Amino acid sequence: MPERTLTAPEVEDATDAEVAPPWMTILHNCDCHTFEQVVKQLQKAIACSESEGWEIAWQVHNTGKAVVKIGPEKECVRVGNILAAIGLVVTVVQS
Repeated sequence: MPERTLTAPEVEDATDAEVAPPWMTILHNCDCHTFEQVVKQLQKAIACSESEGWEIAWQVHNTGKAVVKIGPEKECVRVGNILAAIGLVVTVVQS
């Protein structure tokens, strides 16, 4: 059996953005879109499966809101903009 050499993964220096508290994109219930519209937009925004989109849509419908993304501010804003593009009600807040 040939001998293998393992190398350590490269680690970049942490920046302020990496250690800053994460942000959240929250989708709010608005009763102004069909479930199908919400699911399709969630698939575009967060690359979820159709079934995951349905789960999130039902959570929003039943509880009034759902956190759909947690991460860096730029990514949460990107997701929020995609959802808001069809008039969905979203907020992006620091967690």
